[in-house]
Formats: sequence, C-alpha cells, structure tokens
Amino acid sequence: MVVTINPTAVSILPLLVFLVPLAFGVLIFALGRFGRFFRDGLALMGIAATLGISVMMAGRILGGEVLTWWSNNLYVDGLAAVMELSASIMGVIVVVYSMWYFGEKTKEEEAHPFTSMTSYYGQILLFLGLMNWTCATNNIIMLYVSLEFTTLATVFLVTFHWNKQAMEAGYKYLLLVTVGVIFALLGSVLLYAAATPYLPVSRVLLLTELGTVATKIPTNIVLLAAAFLVVGFGTKAGLVPFHAWLPDAHVEAPTAGSVLLAGVLLKLGGYGFLRFSLPMLPEASAFFAPMVFALSIVAIVYTSLVALVQTDMKKLIAYSSVAHMGIVTIGCFTANALGLTGALVQMLSHGLVSAALFMVVGVVYDRIHSREIEAYGGLAERMPVYATLFMLFMLASVGLPGTSGFVGEILVIVGIFGITPESPAIPAAGSWVALLAATGMVLGAAYMLWLYRRVIFGALEKGALAGIRDLRPNELAAFAPLVLLVLLMGVYPSLFTDPMAASVDRVLAEIGAAGPGRLAAQLD
Repeated sequence: MVVTINPTAVSILPLLVFLVPLAFGVLIFALGRFGRFFRDGLALMGIAATLGISVMMAGRILGGEVLTWWSNNLYVDGLAAVMELSASIMGVIVVVYSMWYFGEKTKEEEAHPFTSMTSYYGQILLFLGLMNWTCATNNIIMLYVSLEFTTLATVFLVTFHWNKQAMEAGYKYLLLVTVGVIFALLGSVLLYAAATPYLPVSRVLLLTELGTVATKIPTNIVLLAAAFLVVGFGTKAGLVPFHAWLPDAHVEAPTAGSVLLAGVLLKLGGYGFLRFSLPMLPEASAFFAPMVFALSIVAIVYTSLVALVQTDMKKLIAYSSVAHMGIVTIGCFTANALGLTGALVQMLSHGLVSAALFMVVGVVYDRIHSREIEAYGGLAERMPVYATLFMLFMLASVGLPGTSGFVGEILVIVGIFGITPESPAIPAAGSWVALLAATGMVLGAAYMLWLYRRVIFGALEKGALAGIRDLRPNELAAFAPLVLLVLLMGVYPSLFTDPMAASVDRVLAEIGAAGPGRLAAQLD
C-alpha cells in the first residue's frame, strides 16, 4: 500500500477550536444573568464562531494539510477535523432547538445555579469546547485531563433537572465513565514508561510518537496497555458490559443533553480506537479483536432485544444507540479499509440519526410531558410534518438504502467478510460475526417500526393530544441540517469519507507495518 503523508502545518486553529467555545461558555455564566438577549446572543455567537473555525480547519485538511500547534501537542488530521466539525454542527442544532424548548422557567428555576437557562447554555458551550480539545490533543496528559473535564461537563447536563432520578443517573455516569477514563490513563502511562528509553523527553508524551517504538516495548506491557485502552474507550463507546451508564443518562438528561451524548460524546470511544489504540498498538489490538467482536455482537443483539420491550421512548432509543455503536466497534477492529471507513461513516450517521430521534421525542415531551409510548397514538392526524420527519429518521436508523444508516452498516458488514487469514485481525468466525451483526439490524427494524406505528398511526383518542401542535419554526430549523446530512451521506458518501481517507490509510499502514507475526511468535 502506498500511503500519502500529508504535510504538517503549524496553525492556531487547533487551539482556537476549543478555546473559543470555552471562552463563550464562561461569558454566558458571567453575563447571561443580565437577560435573555445576553444569554441567547452569546450562545449563538459562540457556537457560530466555533462552527466557522471548524469549517476553516476542514478546508485546510481537504487541501492536504495536517494542522499542528505547540510542538505537535495539538494535532488535527482528517479524522479529528471531521469529529470537531460534526460536534460544532450538533452544537448549533441544540442551541437553535433549545430556544423555546423549556418554555418559561419559574423564578426559582432561573435562580438555581444549575437549572437556569444561563447555566444550560454555558454547559453546552463548555462541553463542546472540552470535546474539541479531546479531539485535537496529541498529549497523554492533556488527553486524560480533557476526557475527565468532558465527563464532568456532561454530568451537569445529565443532572440538569436536579431531581432524584437525574442525580442517580449522573452519579452512575460519573462513576462508570471516570473508571473507564482511568483505565485509558493507565494504558497510556504504561506505554509512556516503557517508551521512555527509546524517545527523547520532548516526544515521549506525544501519542503519535508512541506508536513508532511500540515494537521495542515488551509484549506483556503492550498487551496490558491495549487491554486498558479497550476498557477505557469501550466505556466511552457504550460497549457491553461498560454501557450501564448510558440508558439512564439519556433518559434523565434534557433533550440537548441526550443529543450531545448520542451525537458527540459516544463517538469519542470509536475515535479513541481509530486515533490511538489501533495506530499505536496494532498487534495487540489484533490480539483483542475476537473479544471486541464478541462484546460488540452481545451489545447489538442483547440491547436490541431489550429495546423491544421498552415502554419509554427515550430509553428505547438509548438502547438502540448501544446497538449501533456495536457496529462501530466491530468496524474499528476489522483491520481493512472497508471496515474502518464503515466505522467512521457509522459513527457520523449514528450521531445524526440518534440525535434526531432524541429531538423527535423531545418535541412531543415538550408538549404533553410524557415519554411513555402508551400516551401517544394517531399523531399523523395533528402533526403531519412531525410524522414525516420521524419516518425519515426511523428509516435511517434501520438502514434504509439512500440514507446514512445504510452506508455505514453495509461497509462494516462487507469489511467483516474482508478479514483474511493474512490480516492482523483473527478471522476465525468472520461470517458468523457478519450474520449476528445483521441479525441485530433486523431486530432494530422491528423495534423502530413498532415504535413508529404505536406513536404515529391509529386513532387520535388521547385527550391530551387533541390540541397538540406541529413543529415550531425553531424546531424545523434544527431538524433541517439533520435531514440534509442524513440524505446527503446516503446518496453521496464520498463527500464524507474522502477527508478521512488519509487517516484510514495511516491506520492501515501502521497495521500492515506491524504484521501479525511478532506478537504471536512471542506468545508461543
């Protein structure tokens, strides 16, 4: 394989992409109490500026550059740029969507330091800034700090309603995800300690440099570090059995919190595998590939079955989110171009579709304050535009051709069949992995179609639905980019995969250079 190495360019953009939203988040906390004009205006300006910086970075990356800052401690390639651009787009969507989502809050709620709208918008901007920092960092210490602060920022979004259930969900999320992040830290520290004799002090903390000396590190340390990274990033990705935090966090968070969890945060797990684990430790990652495949299949099938019996719309979509991330983790460890590209597309598609479905639930919850499926029925009569958008995102979730969901899933499935005995990943049961993954997709169609039929079709008999209104202008504005991106990715996927091609090639080059033999020989 011939891999084109993109030239690096020193740029302040990787610094600005996270400092700007952090600064606006602080400004909202400081000035938002002076009125809605300051609060909403600062939120819109902050997220628009962040999106503008992300677009500029994406343009530079498409031009063939890799952007760095501060001696490569910040490093943005095609993969990181796409992650930051998608996070910024989701930020714009949730800010616009939230303008009238809560209605008029009481004086007591506005006075509370955590439930006021000032706190709400400030938390969103802080979260996005920390998320962008995590994607841009190339330093072990900064990676740990940014992951921990991202976790803390998310906790405040999950516990925004400040009731008992929200506090319990936030505590569970904080505990489990923090433990996962500590495992990722331990894996990185092990590599740092083992690589110290082979790298100068100025480079040993750089994650991109650790992979260059991985073959010199003792095998037992490499395997232990890889195991820790699987646990750490697997927790972020909601990989079974590290997913226990996810359903409750989604249910208790406000709609914007659920959108950011599904559309932004969960992708950190897959991003961590593709950006760090696979390039740094290709042989050890191949060693753990069968285990990851098994856990991913359990996630796909088990959570799909659990979703079939849910009565809460938000919890059903939360379990479906775990199932879709199972497809991502399988794709990450296929060790071929189709599988890796499929994982990337599925990450982006899942972020768009799951975020849209949580917004779909939020629309009706805002009107009658119930997430129970039994509380609805016959909404097509009163909300035809809502029913149409719900149908589109439901079909994208089940992988209808022409939507983003189909592209990612089919690439991963074909990538599974592409595993060969010569590839680093162990191919023992590739066809069974593909079959079971496809079974989960069938189950996904079952629970999503069942949900849609119960909510949208039938007679409009519930008294609470008699005066329910269709989508507001701000809700339509928030859904519009999601509709466009879901359809555009479905019919023109190369528009999204081309900017990431160099990153995929780099991962494949690292895997190919390592080869399957050294680790196996040392384990014999």
